[in-house]
Amino acid sequence: MVISLITPAAEGALLVAYRAMLDVPHELVEHVSWLLYEHRRIRNTRWRKLGCFNQALLTLVHLRKNETFSQLGAGFGISQATAWRYVDETLDVLADRAPGLHEALTGLGEGDHVIVDGTLIDIDRTGANEPYYSMKHRRHGMNVQVIARPDGIPLWFSRATPSRTHDLTAARAHGIVQACLTRQILILADRAYQGAGATARTPHKNHRKQPKHYQQFNRDHARLRAPGERTFAQLKPWRILRRARCSTRRVGTIVQAIHTLLTCNYPG
Repeated sequence: MVISLITPAAEGALLVAYRAMLDVPHELVEHVSWLLYEHRRIRNTRWRKLGCFNQALLTLVHLRKNETFSQLGAGFGISQATAWRYVDETLDVLADRAPGLHEALTGLGEGDHVIVDGTLIDIDRTGANEPYYSMKHRRHGMNVQVIARPDGIPLWFSRATPSRTHDLTAARAHGIVQACLTRQILILADRAYQGAGATARTPHKNHRKQPKHYQQFNRDHARLRAPGERTFAQLKPWRILRRARCSTRRVGTIVQAIHTLLTCNYPG
């Protein structure tokens, strides 16, 4: 898809337009535009500067390329404030369609297993923002928990919490451990979740004289958890998650919106 974007020129100069490619299917843009059309129809929205298709395209450019709102506004012929409002509205529409925790686990029960893991979403923060600084990763970010199917397809993403939050603490706070225990769903997680109890299974600690059956358990556990890495790999092409410049309150909304984009069904 060819779109018109802009790039900053020298300081104090005007922005220069250029043509670029957006690496998403045309059908995905149309799908999002139909969701926006339904949203506008329900709200009885009057005339807009951009139609539903261009508003959907505007949002996907922001998510995929992490363009600033000033660049987006110039590229689409609207103001920076209008670009922000359009993107914000579209993110809410998409995030509202993301499943909740209990909805995501519907149909799963005893004998099934899921992969639970956490990831760090980089954010643009200074050293003064201590709650958002991760000593483990040595950078600022937000902690997001994910539940994935055994084949790596994401079932659910949590709301974002400051990166200082430990994975196990976050999993308990979001209700993941209790929800899986209620349904007797086996949880496969890494060592960060040791002590979760319930139906959670984590690798054994590395000891110098570890029994052979412990070593075999760790190998089998790692093999079953490996597909879960595909879930985070699906997030990497969305550059907005490489370094989010938005409010920390919106990071969870962005992740849920991208989840909807990853799992939505559209013709073709």
